[in-house]
Amino acid sequence: MLRSLEQRPVTGSGEDPRVAELRAAVSRLRRELATHPVEFPDRAIAEDELAALAAMATHGSPEIPRLRRSLLLIAGSIGSVSALARGLSKVRAAVDLFGEPSGQ
Repeated sequence: MLRSLEQRPVTGSGEDPRVAELRAAVSRLRRELATHPVEFPDRAIAEDELAALAAMATHGSPEIPRLRRSLLLIAGSIGSVSALARGLSKVRAAVDLFGEPSGQ
């Protein structure tokens, strides 16, 4: 199923469905983080990296190493906040749609 997502553009849009999925997952997690009532030490890092992912998704085909770096920083920043775990999981799944960086 993931392979078909990687190969087909969204009908009528010409947009890579992986990019659309990444944009949606990042948007959801940004909203969840914005409404999360508890402050935690690395919240600003998570917000900055989510903004970077959103920008990459807006400007076309993101660089896989940069996607993975942002994902690691976000996971490290909010990994212990259980209320955000589902959103983080969706972002991870969206990043995984892009596969591994070349050379690995």
